[in-house]
Amino acid sequence: MAEPKTRPTKASVSAFIAAVENDTRRADAKAIDKMMREITGEKPVMWGSSIVGYGSYESRSGDWPIVGFAPRKSALVLYLMGAFKGRDALMKKLGKHKAGKGCVYITKLADVDQDVLRDLIARGVTYMRTEYKPS
Repeated sequence: MAEPKTRPTKASVSAFIAAVENDTRRADAKAIDKMMREITGEKPVMWGSSIVGYGSYESRSGDWPIVGFAPRKSALVLYLMGAFKGRDALMKKLGKHKAGKGCVYITKLADVDQDVLRDLIARGVTYMRTEYKPS
């Protein structure tokens, strides 16, 4: 199996967030960073050049963050893995977003219910720590 391209780096998370060009996206990234630090109890690590991750687990394709985010130009991408019970109901209450299998795309943090988002993150982290071996 090939080595994954996205790996932890020594790059500065705070410098990465500070360099986000869009003011709203940068403020949202700071808020998500704070939220994920509180929920996970982990220090963030840059994964590749654009993903901020917290903790890690062994996936089939190699190590990957338990939870993370990437402030992209078009949206704030949250990496929220875990098929925990109640996820679909929480997603319906989240607010304006788009979702993929393990990603949630938010244009602005103000568009979503932050209490629901916090619950989604916390339950996803608990699920991942229960179901997967930490790396």
